[in-house]
Amino acid sequence: MEETLFENLTLNEEEKYLIKPFFTNLDRSVYAITFLPPEVAGALCSRASRSKDDLRIVFLNEFIKPFLETEYGLTIKSLINFLHQYPFENIFANPKAREFYIKWLAEYGDDSIAQMAGTYLIYSSLSQVAIKHIENQRIGLAPIEKSTRYVDFSKKISSNYPYFTPPEIEKMGLTEEYRTTMDFIFKTYSLLYQKYFEYLKNKYPQEKEIILKTKVCDVVRSILPTSTLSQLALFGNGQAFEYLINRCLNHNLEEIRWAGKRAYEELIKIIPAFLRRLGKEESKEYRKYLGERSQRIRESLEEINYPKEIIKEGSLTLLEYDPEGEDKIIAGLLYPELKEPFEKILEKIRRLKISEKEKILEKVLKDRRFRWYKTPRAFENIYLRWEIITNIGAWRDLQRHRMQTQYHQKFNIYNGYIIPEEIKEIGLEEKFTMAIEKVEQLFKKIEKFDNDVAQYSATFAHKIRFIQYQNLRQFFWESELRTISQGHPDYRKIEQEKGRIIQRIYPLIGKYLLIDFNDYDFARRQAFEKIQQKEKELKNLSSEEG
Repeated sequence: MEETLFENLTLNEEEKYLIKPFFTNLDRSVYAITFLPPEVAGALCSRASRSKDDLRIVFLNEFIKPFLETEYGLTIKSLINFLHQYPFENIFANPKAREFYIKWLAEYGDDSIAQMAGTYLIYSSLSQVAIKHIENQRIGLAPIEKSTRYVDFSKKISSNYPYFTPPEIEKMGLTEEYRTTMDFIFKTYSLLYQKYFEYLKNKYPQEKEIILKTKVCDVVRSILPTSTLSQLALFGNGQAFEYLINRCLNHNLEEIRWAGKRAYEELIKIIPAFLRRLGKEESKEYRKYLGERSQRIRESLEEINYPKEIIKEGSLTLLEYDPEGEDKIIAGLLYPELKEPFEKILEKIRRLKISEKEKILEKVLKDRRFRWYKTPRAFENIYLRWEIITNIGAWRDLQRHRMQTQYHQKFNIYNGYIIPEEIKEIGLEEKFTMAIEKVEQLFKKIEKFDNDVAQYSATFAHKIRFIQYQNLRQFFWESELRTISQGHPDYRKIEQEKGRIIQRIYPLIGKYLLIDFNDYDFARRQAFEKIQQKEKELKNLSSEEG
């Protein structure tokens, strides 16, 4: 399956020599970082969000070549020569460390020590279906993927558009129709990109091209299919990677099984002691338990004759909240300063006047001016359960908030889809709808064979239903972050509406929310203006100091 996902790197011998010591391979689409300091590895992996190139190429062109003739470059050259003479396998293979993890982790099962070390793993090309499976693992992994809000996905790779064709499709006899449909979707994406960019260029001739292109990507990404290939960089600890591989190896989808196998093959080169348990019989049984769970749920539904329905209604619903939430938060704020049980404090708070409760909250929160001023831990005393239906494009950004319980229904076409107003504005609604109809016809054909495989045939415009179960502290963080001016309009509307609900049910707390309730034509324009203003201020300050 490797060949269908990856375009070989075009490197001369000198370039290969310069970067080979820092990666587990240069000729496959999945690789790990072997010998880079944290700042460099972190900066490199962060480039996955904006770069159209493989991160190994980015490392060569941005982190090595520009410095070759500098003092820094000379040091790097010496390190490269040393690593060619003494490879990472020899440097890392410390017998004492390996024996320690083999004994205490693999034999005695002391999982906490597997959190004491981490590493990086990069997938050059994975579909959205596989990426979301990986990113659904909340704890221990830090993912960054190529952004559909910044990168143009219309470019072909080796004469093919960047989408994944699941091997299962061939067994269904639908390969030709699948590829024809996906090609049509990407041709539509390219057309929408070109036409909308031309429209904005004529409408805003003085606007910076980078701002216009960001606006274009924000709008036309909705037609991208969930089969779209993207680059994914992961930082994780040993325990998290072991769990990730276990979650993948017995999955129903071949792409995800392959992703787990390749992760194991690369990570075993640098953290073998952390993965030693994967070969044990207990791990094989665990993988069977994980891999068969979905099938067993489906079987149970059949056994009890569950009356299935397709219901499209709904957008945002607060399913559950604590009516005593504000009192419990105030009690939590006071708790560390007192010597009484929580229930006793809460009982006293219930008897306070509203003005007295307001006085306590004002004392604590009045100086909170920016969203990165974290709310107190007492805000974790209460939980909110939301059910949300929004387009897959907007959901992808909300899914990234991992410090809460989130779970979603599988990608499908039955909740309907959105047509961006900007597409209607330029008169291409019919083109957009035609592409949606083609992919929906394909979805229904694949669905007859396999619901999981059908997921590759939805688009970012199609809606998804999901649950968020979050404490109020996490709500503050998410809502304040996702309503900033440069946020995408689709998820800004969701978080703004959630904010209005919170201000209604928790008026004492809600007034301290730093939510931006404004609307913006160009989400990124305000961000660029702020950056330019800050750069100007810094420049003036520097001149004054000089």
